[in-house]
Amino acid sequence: GTLFDVVHKKSAKYFFENAKKAEEASTRKVSGGEKVSIAMKTVAEDVLTSAEFCNPNRRIAHLLGMYGFIAFIIATAVMVFSLPGEAGGFWGFLWHLGALMVCVGCGWFWFFIRVDVASEGYPWNRVVRADLFVLSLLATAAFGLLWSFFQGTGVFGMLLLFAFIASSAVLFCGVFWSKFAHMFFKPAAAFQKRVAKADGSLDNLPAEADRSNPADRDRHSMELLKDAPLDMGLGIKREAPHHY
Repeated sequence: GTLFDVVHKKSAKYFFENAKKAEEASTRKVSGGEKVSIAMKTVAEDVLTSAEFCNPNRRIAHLLGMYGFIAFIIATAVMVFSLPGEAGGFWGFLWHLGALMVCVGCGWFWFFIRVDVASEGYPWNRVVRADLFVLSLLATAAFGLLWSFFQGTGVFGMLLLFAFIASSAVLFCGVFWSKFAHMFFKPAAAFQKRVAKADGSLDNLPAEADRSNPADRDRHSMELLKDAPLDMGLGIKREAPHHY
């Protein structure tokens, strides 16, 4: 499904073409060792700890959902394909822990953090196609947990099992319409952004203005700031962020 999404949206093609343009516009050569260092920093900050989020609640919710999903998927695969007989022990615990983390992270995001609810005033129950991924993931984990506790209750347990399977099918079959593939492109985009900053191409954006530099102060866009103090306060950081 992810590969089909890549082909349809031409995401990989755009990424490689953009990387090539950035390389042509670079002002310095980034060595292989420096790229390895950038890759390690990208993994440590942008992937493993989601440090790009300004909102700490958004960051924690994302980490709960991400690591919970990884634990949930790994435990499911091991219990289905590797364990003989009834599953339990460590893998059963990991499965439940992962599902619970997904429920907490995705539920926190859906009900309290979403930018269109927190900043744009939309009702919490407004659903658009962009919500397919998080809702199907939340439903899969929630119905999975409920089924694990009520699987011996006859018809009710079977209904929960059906809901668990259906939500899982929507999650993985809906890759073509959801943001599922972002887990693969986001690290690549973060790496390319760091490389573009290191080689001077800056993704075709102008260099950051240095107001201590007379040449920057004399630019037309900085005319109103020529006599302003270098330290102008917190600016937009004066209030806590309510965005992604």
